[in-house]
Amino acid sequence: MMDAQYAVLFEPVQIGPVTAPNRFYQVPHASGMTNALPRVRAGFREMKAEGGWGVVCTGTCAIHQSSDDSPLPYGRLWDNNDIRSNALMTEAVHRHGALAGVELWHGGAATMNRTSRLAPLSPSGTAWLPTHPGFMSNLRPKVMDQQDIKDLIRWQADGARRAKSAGFDIIYVYAGMGYLPHEFLLPQYNQRTDEYGGSVHNRVRLVRQLIEATKEAVGDHCAVAIRISLEELRAIPGSYLESEAHEVVAELKDLPDLWDVKMDSSPTDCGASRFTPEGSHEAIISFVKTITDKPVVGVGRFTSPDTMVSQIRRGVLDLIGAARPSIADPFLPRKIAEGREDEIRECIGCNICIASWHDGVPVRCTQNPTAGEEWRRNWHPERMRPQGSQSRVLIVGGGPAGLECALSLGRRGYEVTVADSRDELGGRLLFERKLPGLSEWGRVVDFRLGRLRQMPNVSLYAGSHLSAGDILGGGFERVVVATGSTWTTELFSSMELPCSPLDSPRIYTPDDVAAGADIEGPVVVFDFDNYYMGSCVAELLAIRGLETSYVTPSGHASAWTIMSNELPRVHQALARRSVAIITLSTVSSFDGAKLELANVFTGEGRDIACRSLVIVGMRRSRDQLFHELMQSRNGFEQAGIVSVDRVGDAYAPGAIAHAVFFGHKYAEELDTDSDGLYRQDHPITSESEYGDFKIPHSSERFGPNASGPALEAIA
Repeated sequence: MMDAQYAVLFEPVQIGPVTAPNRFYQVPHASGMTNALPRVRAGFREMKAEGGWGVVCTGTCAIHQSSDDSPLPYGRLWDNNDIRSNALMTEAVHRHGALAGVELWHGGAATMNRTSRLAPLSPSGTAWLPTHPGFMSNLRPKVMDQQDIKDLIRWQADGARRAKSAGFDIIYVYAGMGYLPHEFLLPQYNQRTDEYGGSVHNRVRLVRQLIEATKEAVGDHCAVAIRISLEELRAIPGSYLESEAHEVVAELKDLPDLWDVKMDSSPTDCGASRFTPEGSHEAIISFVKTITDKPVVGVGRFTSPDTMVSQIRRGVLDLIGAARPSIADPFLPRKIAEGREDEIRECIGCNICIASWHDGVPVRCTQNPTAGEEWRRNWHPERMRPQGSQSRVLIVGGGPAGLECALSLGRRGYEVTVADSRDELGGRLLFERKLPGLSEWGRVVDFRLGRLRQMPNVSLYAGSHLSAGDILGGGFERVVVATGSTWTTELFSSMELPCSPLDSPRIYTPDDVAAGADIEGPVVVFDFDNYYMGSCVAELLAIRGLETSYVTPSGHASAWTIMSNELPRVHQALARRSVAIITLSTVSSFDGAKLELANVFTGEGRDIACRSLVIVGMRRSRDQLFHELMQSRNGFEQAGIVSVDRVGDAYAPGAIAHAVFFGHKYAEELDTDSDGLYRQDHPITSESEYGDFKIPHSSERFGPNASGPALEAIA
């Protein structure tokens, strides 16, 4: 039964001509699922509607070819095929009584238009010059003239009409994150001298016209929302109100049906938990409801229902927005409604989901391995098929992979035993959750152990070292090895591959740090793993008072964290701890007193004083037990063991998300006819539109004797 204090979260909210059934609002967010994956996208969004989210939105949906973000994944509403593609999602969401929203989008100078080859558009020709190579381009934007502005307003209206035809209930004007309408609002982007530049009143003119055009296009059938970033505007003093953010909201306060308020850049809007707490947006966006009477939605990686209620009661928000928490647990609202808050699969804020968009693939989640697999593999976060046999399963290893495997097998009804040689279950997270900023990552273990301890068909044994002989006599039909991986002391070669281990005194790995090794300073952390571990260990050692340097062959500290929005904060954290950062360098030798480095491009040498070296690079599977069992195949078959398998790092070292995925995959596929593959999705196209189109032979295009400078240049 629902706790009475949470009843306010389930009140309906009027949004213009439509009504949200509750206050749970899945805001637009990237999913890595484009119009090329319409069924995957529909299945992903439908799961949230089934789980109780009252509003479920798509991610960015381009209104014109001049807003082309490829190769990054984005949605489109350009033609009838796009209408049909998006209609799959709205139909799926409506099946569960939720509203469907669409974020119509023009990226302006922040899009590279690699596929369309059209010039990006900008209020004043100001380019976006990011540090992420995936966003870089040599094509600079075109200054928009009056016709371009008229075209943009027309494209928005056309997109709104298509969105209405696709069945969307809430249609957005997107004026945030440095995209085109937001560029008009920001004085550093907008240096125009016409009626669209100068004062706040003028700079807001385009956004007003976009909202008005959208409302005219959809009439009384759909709500019109504005999504706006307020971080930069909040920092600019206003001429008649506290800030320009206040003045922009005041200029538009009664025009949209809904305000969706957010920050300006991905690292601040979607801050990782390592650096950003729950509810971090409040200081910037809390003023909006003091100016407008229209409903306001905002985000803050909300996972606690108490925090959600506080946001509503204190007048910060009307609707609880979420992206990452809705991925980690699509059934979060329903669990609160049913009094099952302790079963919420809380987001850990690792931002693996955001990294998947940067990778250009469907979203993945550390906590929820079924995310993105709803249609592809027919996986469900709350329901699993019944057991396929009476096999008893032994899982050796109680880390993320082993616990997820046990939980999922237990949910299917199997009798499961988990044994771990350590005195506490948790695997790698026993150490990693204690690293600076990573405490919330412990939720991966806490959630699974909490559920497992309630299952009568699952037995947990910590402090239980099992040999191959012990397993052969254990009476199990299935054995799963989830014994993790080991960090090595291998170095980094000129071929950008791990090479021979370094054999010198006082060389350590993260495993040694976890075991409590007595490390002397000055210490150098040599990191070519490039994710969080190297910088976290460096920060930890600096906190302990050791003079610490961080060395990497990459151009940045923890270079891969640019994918997870953490890179700027990593550098800031190391700077606060006075950790020296040395990039583009590899270790040549170490004698216990001096560390020799070499530039990765020039080979130029450099020596630094060093008493201890921590190498954070290559991991290898800790799979000796697996191989011992496989070598005694006759023995395990005689013992009645049907199969011996590996999951997680014992199978292939990776991020925690990979470990959880492989543990879940094993459990889903045990005793089924699955070949381990997934269904392939296909774009929706109309034969009548494309007919029997074929690429003509070159002689048909140019003639049999065609020649000339163009052809010669191509040749």
